[in-house]
Amino acid sequence: MTGGLPVATAAHPLPFEHAITQTALHAVLRRQAPRTPAPVPLTESNLLAGAQVYSTHCAFCHSWAHGPATAAARGMYPPPPQLLQGDGMVTDDPAGVTFWKAKNGIRLTGMPGFHDSLSDVQLWQVSLLLAHADHLPAAVSAALQQKSAAAAIP
Repeated sequence: MTGGLPVATAAHPLPFEHAITQTALHAVLRRQAPRTPAPVPLTESNLLAGAQVYSTHCAFCHSWAHGPATAAARGMYPPPPQLLQGDGMVTDDPAGVTFWKAKNGIRLTGMPGFHDSLSDVQLWQVSLLLAHADHLPAAVSAALQQKSAAAAIP
């Protein structure tokens, strides 16, 4: 009520803020994230469709492979992981975990839920893309690089 708590994205986090939110998120994911194989087959056409979903709905915050963080990402707290490069890659996560995050969003992070915007097929396609981002077929890597280059043109 006094305005003493940090609410700006550039402010230092509250004590234990990260631990509390991460503990809750991981508990929910253990209970709710799909553990079954993706109902969408891992094919080049589905990975290309996932690349299209990523470029349209995800790259604005999560950036491109080998690119700098976007302007939006630099102004967010917590900063969104750079999903196609470095430590932010989610290739160690099962596709079901990424599917759950993309479908439901994550409170207090800026990650929206796409449950009303994208179909489950589209969500699985982008989840498969990210789960296999470290070893994509050449055509899919080329499509992502082409979209990245097009986005960089002012």
